[in-house]
Amino acid sequence: MPHSFGVRARTRHMFAKKFRKHGMPHLSQYFLPVKVGDYVDIFANPSIHKGMPYKHYHGRTGIVFNVTKSAVGVRVNKLVNGRVLEKRIHVRIEHIRKSTCQKEIIERVKSNEAAKKAAREGGEKVNLKREAKKPKEGYFLAATGGDGVITTIQPLPFSDMV
Repeated sequence: MPHSFGVRARTRHMFAKKFRKHGMPHLSQYFLPVKVGDYVDIFANPSIHKGMPYKHYHGRTGIVFNVTKSAVGVRVNKLVNGRVLEKRIHVRIEHIRKSTCQKEIIERVKSNEAAKKAAREGGEKVNLKREAKKPKEGYFLAATGGDGVITTIQPLPFSDMV
């Protein structure tokens, strides 16, 4: 059997829509507010063939460098022979989603600024660094008998009587 090496080769599941999600994209997708510098996820919509990205970029996150009337220019990193190249591709707006990769960072910056402001007004120092989860505090387990007396159990001595 001949082996195909086409542009969409081996994309049977990648470019397939989910169950009961077939059809054209919603109109709100076309009004997606995208600005230069935004983080976006490239996610090819198989119902729109125009402006579809190459399969390698499907699921990748990039930064917008250009916005045109119907497409978006995105900078994406690509691993080529052990080195990372920055590729610049233009993708139509139907194949773009706003990325949530910066969401946690932005929330942490806001909370840190609020904590700094409160510390300045209170006149104390505050630690803003993230810390690893510490081990749980030790505690005594209540005895099953209920009398509160701790009993020590000793092992029986070994006896080799056959």
